[in-house]
Amino acid sequence: MAKRSLILAGGGLKVGFQAGVLQVWLDEAGLTFDHADGASGGCFNLAMYCQGFTGTQIADAWRNYDPFLPMDINLDGPNQFTHQQSFFTYDRFRANMLPRWGIDWNLIRAGQRLGTFNLCNFSKKRLEVVTNAGMDEDRLISAVSLPMWFPPVIINGDKYIDAVYVTDANVEEAIRRGADEIWAIWTVSTRDEWRPGFVSQYFHIIETVADTNFFAIWGRIEKNNQEIAAGRQGEFGRTITQRLLQAEVPVHYIFNFDRARMTESVNQGVAMAREFCRQLGLPLQSPPATGTPAPAKTSLQFTETMRGFIAPAADFQPGFDAGKQQNTKLDVRLTIRTDDVDAFVVDPSHKAAVTGTADSPLLGGKVPVSSGEFNLLVSAQDPRKKEMRYRLLVTDTGGAPHTIVGFKKVEDNGTPAEVFSDTTILYTTLYRGHHPTPTETPADRKAIGIITIHFLDFLAQMTTFRTEGPTLVARTGALTKFTGLFLGKLTDVYGGFLSV
Repeated sequence: MAKRSLILAGGGLKVGFQAGVLQVWLDEAGLTFDHADGASGGCFNLAMYCQGFTGTQIADAWRNYDPFLPMDINLDGPNQFTHQQSFFTYDRFRANMLPRWGIDWNLIRAGQRLGTFNLCNFSKKRLEVVTNAGMDEDRLISAVSLPMWFPPVIINGDKYIDAVYVTDANVEEAIRRGADEIWAIWTVSTRDEWRPGFVSQYFHIIETVADTNFFAIWGRIEKNNQEIAAGRQGEFGRTITQRLLQAEVPVHYIFNFDRARMTESVNQGVAMAREFCRQLGLPLQSPPATGTPAPAKTSLQFTETMRGFIAPAADFQPGFDAGKQQNTKLDVRLTIRTDDVDAFVVDPSHKAAVTGTADSPLLGGKVPVSSGEFNLLVSAQDPRKKEMRYRLLVTDTGGAPHTIVGFKKVEDNGTPAEVFSDTTILYTTLYRGHHPTPTETPADRKAIGIITIHFLDFLAQMTTFRTEGPTLVARTGALTKFTGLFLGKLTDVYGGFLSV
């Protein structure tokens, strides 16, 4: 039988995504592993795994992560700010988060799931791989003690730090233990983007080291498999099946001030892992019902008006220019509504329903939007580039079905006014036929152009926000959560060192 290893790589707070993947791989796909390896932040998930947590329990630990509990500012020692040992300590994390997660070292050490934890012994300048049988709280904290951000941990007189500069995923350990399959979850960014500032460049250094080390060994396995397939020995002497789930996760490595953002990253891991398993043909079981009564929902809605022009053309700007000349306007007045704000803010697709009207000579005049879908500031691959997406089904006055598809492109291009323009300019296409999902083709396109929220319409939009819920606190909280989500997503794009 093939021997299977699980690689829980580092990634700081991005390993919440990793926990969502474990919910699917362990509980829904029913995967079992002969060995699991953890490095840096992945050691948190490995500890819970070795204790016997289900994947859902690991994911829920991060869904319930309180961003204000884990770390505190290091004020100890003389001349702290001129000869600083670290910015933060893990004292509050030890006192608050580990008990909250239910970490039990006796259960971890006696656990039946084999895990290897990677520690860097700074005093002896070497990597130490410790099995779960030899782990304790100090060793776990040392595994995530990034230099400068956290102090080293003293164990038996030696200083220990995060092993990320040596390895952020010890694939070689899995190979040494005879793995025939390696399932790895990678969340360290691989974007080609050099950003200014100390914090950003500190993590660029980590990305350089971690990505280089991981993809080098991953490439060696690929070459080994090619050599064996060609009838040669190969470096490792056996074919090793590779399963890599890689993602750009919209959470900063160490700075997060919103629990909903962490929950969203966990849910992103769930969604991507399910798709990953479907592509592999792995059957998935439905997640078990929690049995907990669903809390009362609170809804939120707002109305926006956009005006512009569309016409047959090759691209958006030429379509706008031709439409303006031909007076083929497109005006829409849309009410965007979510019936459950709590679910909306933690859903990676941030999907809401749309109703309203569309007015254009190309539709025969003003017609109702029979159904529609809106996605708020979602990203495909790069969390620093987001879109607001619209898909509206309408029927023209002659009875012919049409679909209006639009997107607002939100990217940091270095111009001061771009936040307003990015969030108010909708690049729009009118298609023949109803396409509730992206099934339209270029042959279906009837017109293309640009519509915009004008400044006075924007001011009017700010007065249209409405919430409905069981209490005033719930209604006020819904608006706060929506606003926090919106501003947090903009921070991802324009927020300097806090950007993801």
